[in-house]
Amino acid sequence: MIQKQTTENEQTTEVVIPKESLVFIPLGGITTIGLNFFLYGYEGKWLIVDCGIGFPGDNFPGVEVLLPDPTFISHHKKDIVGLVVTHGHEDHIGAIPYLWPDLQCPIYATPFTAELIEDGLNEFGLVSRVDLHVVELGSILKLGPFEVEFITVNHSIPEPNMLAIRTREGTIVHSGDWKFETTPLLGEPADVEELKHLGKEGILALVSDSTNIFTPNEEKTEKDVRDSLTTLFSHFNHKIIVTCFASNVTRMESIYWAAHANNRKVCLMGRSLWRIDSAARAAGYMKDIPDFLTKEEASELPEEKIVYICTGSQGEPFSALSKLASPKPIPGQIQLTGQDVVIFSSRVIPGNELAIAGLQRRLMMTGCQIITDKDALVHVSGHPAQDNIQKLYQYLKPQIAIPVHGEPLQILEHKKLAQEWGAEIAITLEEGDVLEMNDGDPEILGEIPVGCLAVDGKKILSLSSDVLKKRRKMVEGGTVVTTLVVNQKGDILGEPQISSFGLLDETENGKELLFEKITEAIQTLDEEDKKQDDKIKETIRLTVRHFITEQYGKKPLLEVHLFRV
Repeated sequence: MIQKQTTENEQTTEVVIPKESLVFIPLGGITTIGLNFFLYGYEGKWLIVDCGIGFPGDNFPGVEVLLPDPTFISHHKKDIVGLVVTHGHEDHIGAIPYLWPDLQCPIYATPFTAELIEDGLNEFGLVSRVDLHVVELGSILKLGPFEVEFITVNHSIPEPNMLAIRTREGTIVHSGDWKFETTPLLGEPADVEELKHLGKEGILALVSDSTNIFTPNEEKTEKDVRDSLTTLFSHFNHKIIVTCFASNVTRMESIYWAAHANNRKVCLMGRSLWRIDSAARAAGYMKDIPDFLTKEEASELPEEKIVYICTGSQGEPFSALSKLASPKPIPGQIQLTGQDVVIFSSRVIPGNELAIAGLQRRLMMTGCQIITDKDALVHVSGHPAQDNIQKLYQYLKPQIAIPVHGEPLQILEHKKLAQEWGAEIAITLEEGDVLEMNDGDPEILGEIPVGCLAVDGKKILSLSSDVLKKRRKMVEGGTVVTTLVVNQKGDILGEPQISSFGLLDETENGKELLFEKITEAIQTLDEEDKKQDDKIKETIRLTVRHFITEQYGKKPLLEVHLFRV
């Protein structure tokens, strides 16, 4: 069971939101890629769009994933009409099992996405408690003062949807992650005609993806990747390992058909791949593809007859690919050689560069060949390039453009281009901003307290928690624990004991020098100060900090234990 600790944002907002106002509040997903969590408020009711996780990179040791802070909306949970999900990527659904107890609202998702959500809820023992509604593609829902239409688009996962959110104040299109494909290999083409129809009706605002705003156009398609993989596989006579995003069902199909064309079978390695495979088949996808092989089944076939699909494209430390790259052979694990090839059929998510580079270095040490999207056509993005985004603006003709799902430079570029493409107003927001959009005259009313939470083992902590601050300090500067025994007068009994982790080298005389500094500092105190524990502890702390900074240039975590006898 995950335990949620109180965060620093456990207070209500001071922003006054008039009941008749139509407001948009991003609680995540604005200035970073991930943590998508958006609120729409109208007539005293709230609609939530997406509820996703983020990844901490190396900045927060021990933290598994990041979560948006639901504190504000949890104070209004009786007025939440629903959580509507655009698609099944973890940065859009992954926080649901963690945060649903704070929200306790019905959830609406299309069949494939609902399978993934249910799987996540099941792990937390929440399935029987959550009111999860399966919504057919193209459906229209009436949720309080909101009418929500699901509009089919394309992406690197089945069933991505834009949402047309209609209110009496106007219609907002929330894009989710998307692109336009006229002949997708999985699912239907984007419903461009419905988007054009919405444009004719009139669009108040467009809230849209900014991920690939610096890419002028995407000329290649998933069909081109499938053909490229088919040719690439024909060049190798030993093991082929392909790593990709587990959720990219189309890519899994492409790898299968490329392997099939080269008389190879496909083995899945990694729990999340099997999870996606199960959800896809349950939702009616991959009907023409036989069951993938398990690792045990694959071991009975010659290595030149297998293609392995592995988790780990982003350098995840416990992924299947990371295990293959381990310098120490793992019993029962396949071993890589100089005749094998590993194909990274994915892009680098910002923040994962170091982890991926480290994984690729370990793989190269096995002697195998590595192929990335810089070497061959092994990946195309599921996000829209400029040409696609411009078409969307041409179809919808929104009055207001609100760029989301990007880092600051991407958001600013999207804002500039949106105005060039005809949006009357383009606005950049930060997490917590309360944007009122009545009468097409947007105004930021203020901001609500907002933050980010961290999943740390079995607890959920604020990123600003003392626990995480201390842990980060330990990693960056080491730890020094000083133990001192004094009598009632404050005279030192015995020698100070110093324990250091990740800082003082036992072969150096640093501890001896520090012993002397501490002893001298205590002896300089007057008789009254020596009788006060706080005075002695603070003197020791300042002495240790000054010594370590001067000698080592570090700022370690300091602990002082004082015993008076």
